[in-house]
Amino acid sequence: MKKLSARRRHPLAALVVLLLALAATGGLYAAFAPADKAQADVAAQSLAIDEGKKLFAVGCSSCHGLNGQGSSDGPSLVGVGSAAVDFQVGTGRMPAQQPGAQVPRKKNIYTQAEIDQLAAYVASLGPGPVTPTEEQFTSTDPEDVSKGGELFRTNCAQCHNFAGQGGALTKGKYAPSLEGVDAKHIYEAMQTGPQNMPSFPDTTMPEEQKKQIVAFVRHTTNDEPNPGGLTLGSLGPVTEGLFGWIFGLGTLIAVAIWVAAHTTKAKKS
Repeated sequence: MKKLSARRRHPLAALVVLLLALAATGGLYAAFAPADKAQADVAAQSLAIDEGKKLFAVGCSSCHGLNGQGSSDGPSLVGVGSAAVDFQVGTGRMPAQQPGAQVPRKKNIYTQAEIDQLAAYVASLGPGPVTPTEEQFTSTDPEDVSKGGELFRTNCAQCHNFAGQGGALTKGKYAPSLEGVDAKHIYEAMQTGPQNMPSFPDTTMPEEQKKQIVAFVRHTTNDEPNPGGLTLGSLGPVTEGLFGWIFGLGTLIAVAIWVAAHTTKAKKS
């Protein structure tokens, strides 16, 4: 009888065993679930790179080389990063229709999914600027517009005009108008410095300042009507002065002639 009572289990033994089993199950999940997710992410990224390489071979390799090494018709893409691809292809600049002083913006021929695949392939060639997330270029602070205006006038207005309407450069090149440009593409342009534009990496211009510039450009060119009415292209005092001389002074001369023709002396003669 003593031997049997010694082997009798404690009433809480079953509960302890159950808790140990649950802990073991949780430990296994914690050990294997992240690994499975990581493997799935790697597999998805690998698939995107493979699909992007196929798209690249058809639409880009004739100028940039089969492996993105560049040629006499196009620069190397090693190290340009996914942000450069998203900007150039997303704005329709690439593939280019024809060579010239500058490749203009045009209608995009790729879907966003295809652009992402192209970007994944080019990014695999070498590290470079990464396509920004929506949080990076979307502002929620009303003060960002005024802060962005100060930054824009200091860093961008020399080429793009104080209102973002663009301007002429040398040798047939130009700073394009920013009207209607997607916020993400404005941010990517600052990241990558396309064509004649200098790049503004985070070491030169922090992410918050780029976001503020995007907020100003969007407010100025897209969101709000011009309180002054007719903008005359927002090209500044040259066009405004020309308008004043041609139409303002011309109107005054016409009125003066009309008044002189209708005076009493003019009627008698």
